[in-house]
Amino acid sequence: MSQLSGNPDVPDLGRRQFMNLLMVGSGAVTVLGALYPVVKYFIPPSSGGTGGGVTAKDALGNDIVASEFLASHAPGERVLAQGLKGDPTYIVVESADAIADYGLNAVCTHLGCVVPWNANENKFICPCHGSQYNSQGKVVRGPAPLSLALVHASVTDNGKIAFSAWTETDFRTGDDPWWA
Repeated sequence: MSQLSGNPDVPDLGRRQFMNLLMVGSGAVTVLGALYPVVKYFIPPSSGGTGGGVTAKDALGNDIVASEFLASHAPGERVLAQGLKGDPTYIVVESADAIADYGLNAVCTHLGCVVPWNANENKFICPCHGSQYNSQGKVVRGPAPLSLALVHASVTDNGKIAFSAWTETDFRTGDDPWWA
């Protein structure tokens, strides 16, 4: 059957191509819009510059401001925060106006449990298999084979607490860091 070029009931080829393009384009926009959050989910958020470290976060995901933190915590306390790679990391309160220059990764080196601070015994005691670490995170009783990993803890120019990677010698053992 041949098409009549002047028949108003039969769309010409230009209109048909335009409609096909419109249908494919709207379908592509819909599919890309649906895929965008899925792709973003698998890309970890960046934490700023490479050498600056990561801002410590509290349990609600808010940045920890040093002045507010020190006002609400006593010297000698070890307080969990979110640290490097999202790992739970202890901030050590040294005095009423200073934190220690190191933080302790709270992941047990035996099987990866989070090790709580026991203030009564002045040490970290793993609830999973009983490993114990002194107040600086050095292993004092197994089955954990290694001390808790260290990170640098500092107060940034904007007053927030930041963690950065520890690559120097472990001051507790005199050895190279096993976690580097």
